[in-house]
Amino acid sequence: MAILLSIIPGLGHIYKGHKVTGSVLLFLVTPIAIAFGLLAAFASAGFGIGILVFYWIGVMIHVWGIEDRVSPVEEGEQY
Repeated sequence: MAILLSIIPGLGHIYKGHKVTGSVLLFLVTPIAIAFGLLAAFASAGFGIGILVFYWIGVMIHVWGIEDRVSPVEEGEQY
């Protein structure tokens, strides 16, 4: 689920409990990456937009590899 939420970079991190990392990605790093991707796209006749593809893939791999900070909810008593 976290990988699917990482279509919007940062939401997968927030889902897994890494709220600071997710919010920094969502509000700071992603707009900067989009700006550099668009700048590279204008400079290279559109091929620079591939930078964003690698950025999103990297975010998805990172959210897949980090541990969950949110523990699963267990209902009932343990015997």
